[in-house]
Amino acid sequence: MQFARINDIAIHYQLIGAAADKPVIVFANSLGTDFRIWRDVIVRLAGDYAIVLYDMRGHGLSDVGQVPYSMQDHASDLIGLLDLLAVKQAFICGLSVGGLIAQALYEQRPDLVRGLILCDTAHKIGTTESWNSRIATVASKGIGSIVDGVMKLWFTPAFRRPENTAYHGYCNMLVRQPLEGYIATCEAIGDADYTVAATRIGVPTICIVGDQDGSTPPELVQSTAKLIPNARFEIIRDAGHIPCVEQPEALTAVIRAFIDFALHGEKSS
Repeated sequence: MQFARINDIAIHYQLIGAAADKPVIVFANSLGTDFRIWRDVIVRLAGDYAIVLYDMRGHGLSDVGQVPYSMQDHASDLIGLLDLLAVKQAFICGLSVGGLIAQALYEQRPDLVRGLILCDTAHKIGTTESWNSRIATVASKGIGSIVDGVMKLWFTPAFRRPENTAYHGYCNMLVRQPLEGYIATCEAIGDADYTVAATRIGVPTICIVGDQDGSTPPELVQSTAKLIPNARFEIIRDAGHIPCVEQPEALTAVIRAFIDFALHGEKSS
């Protein structure tokens, strides 16, 4: 396991190297998960790309740190990690809140970004009221009280079959996240609004969404793509909010095609 002290907190990360001429992909995970959600994607990409994964503050094995958080705090952690690893001009692939972090990172340090892969995310996710309601529930009753409702947003009915052992594992992942970090990140999401910033994105961008995403539905993700100049939009079939778990092969194919376009096809397109 690899750890780095960034902004006075321990950040858990993994660097998977590749030849010096290979592109770098940075993966940022969703609320209530850790970077293991990307496993079935990275095993298909390793060797062809250098890969950076990390647990955002308050998640996985990273420190909770001082609360409350802002989206800028999350972005600053990732900036610090990339600077430490001497990574520049990376493709930032962010899922849900990870996509908000990707947008915040681009706003603060565009020199780090070669392209954006915004997966099941939006320029603004939910409302202050909806996030405050969730915070109140988990603060009084714990994360376990929302598992069933959240899983209906994350995964399709086919994945949520009782006999699917993996489904129970992802329930465990959510419940075992630090409560303080979960609440602080909910607050950060509720405050984040990149509606205007999205119109200023100047790197190749693709917005991807599962066709059965209950957290950031296809129409919301498409509205984000329409804000971003020349952004592409792609729907992953038979997937909910976390297509890297349900449809890793399809998501990997989209990521590969997009990076190939960004590196080689934009001048001729």
